Amino acid sequence: MEHHERGSSLLDLTGRTAIVTGGAMGIGKSIATRLASAGAAVVVADADGEAAALTAKELHDDGLQALAVTVDVSDETAVRRLGVAAVAWSGRIDVLVNNAGIFPTIPVMDMSPEQFRRVIDVNLEGVYLCSRMAAQQMIEQGDGGRIVNVTSIDALHPSSVGLAHYDASKHGAWGFTKNLALELAPHGIAVNAIAPGAIATPGVEHMQAVPGVDPEVMLRTFLARIPMGRMGVPDDIGKVALFLVSPMADYMTGAQVVVDGGVLLA
Repeated sequence: MEHHERGSSLLDLTGRTAIVTGGAMGIGKSIATRLASAGAAVVVADADGEAAALTAKELHDDGLQALAVTVDVSDETAVRRLGVAAVAWSGRIDVLVNNAGIFPTIPVMDMSPEQFRRVIDVNLEGVYLCSRMAAQQMIEQGDGGRIVNVTSIDALHPSSVGLAHYDASKHGAWGFTKNLALELAPHGIAVNAIAPGAIATPGVEHMQAVPGVDPEVMLRTFLARIPMGRMGVPDDIGKVALFLVSPMADYMTGAQVVVDGGVLLA
C-alpha cells in the first residue's frame, strides 16, 4: 500500500527558507505570513525598507522567523545582495515568491517610454533577476526548490484600459514561468504562477483613476463581473502560495493557478 503523509506534514515548511518580494504589505505580506506560520524562515524583501521591517517585526512578535531586506528587484546588484543576506541569515534558499509589482494606470497614448520601461523593469526583469539568483543557490544546494511568480488574470485577459504596460509584463511573466519550469525541472526546482483577480489591497485602493472614468462606477462594474460576488482578500492568494511551495504540489511545474472568484468565466 502506498504510504501517505498526514495532512499537517504536507503543509510543514520547517527548515526551509523563503524569500517573498514585495513582502511588506498586501498580497506579499499575506504570503510571507502564511509561509512563516507553516514554519519557514521568511525574508521579507521590499523596496519600502521601513514597511518590510514592520512586517518582519510583526512576524517576530508572533514567534515566527523573519528578516527584512530592502531591495529594488530591478537592480541586479541589489538582488545579488538580497541572496547574500538570505544565505548569511539562514544558510540556504528553498523558496522564492516573486510578488513585487507596480501598476500605475496610464493609457498608452499618454504613456512615456520611461513609464513603460519602469513597469517592465520591476514586473518582468525583476522576476528574471530574482529567479536566476535563487535558482543558482538552489542548484548549488542540490536538493531542489520552489519558485512562484505572482502574475495576474491580466496575463490571460485585460481587465481595464490604462494597464497595457502591466498586461505586457504579466503576459511576459507567465511565458517566463513556463520556460523556466522546463529549464529547472532537471534540478528538482518547480516553477509555477498564481494569477490573482481583483484583490482588495492598499495598492489597488490607491490606483490612479483613468481620466474621464468614475472609479466607483469602474469598481461596481468590475464587481458585477465576479461570479462569487466579492473582491478577493490577500490571504486568498497567501493560501494558494502555501499550497504551491508545499509537498501538496510536488508534481506541479509550469502551471498557473487562477484565483479570481470566477471573473474569467464571465
